[in-house]
Amino acid sequence: MFKVFGFLTKREGIEMQDFIDYYEHKHVPLICSLAPTPIVYKRRYLVRGEELTKEGGAVDFDVMTELGFPDRAAFLAWMAQLSGPGVGEQAADEAKFLARSRTRAYVVEEHVTSG
Repeated sequence: MFKVFGFLTKREGIEMQDFIDYYEHKHVPLICSLAPTPIVYKRRYLVRGEELTKEGGAVDFDVMTELGFPDRAAFLAWMAQLSGPGVGEQAADEAKFLARSRTRAYVVEEHVTSG
């Protein structure tokens, strides 16, 4: 499986719960209307102030998005669909809740240990 992790930051002035609500109920449906839903499409939101994660440096993102595809070609085809008709709608939507200039994405290789 080909996986990409995106690290996204909420736009200044938006509360975390509003960010989550917008992402989940507005942005995700928009993306899924523009291109087929990936095999894996998960969002993991940072819990700030959690005792377990207080130490260890600054975290400069608010959500980690995981995308999974059968292979690189499927990912590239999905990206091409998102770059086609509707791209203006997608960009305008992202401007409502994301600090787009701070978005980063990485291809990852997964190794799982089970016990």
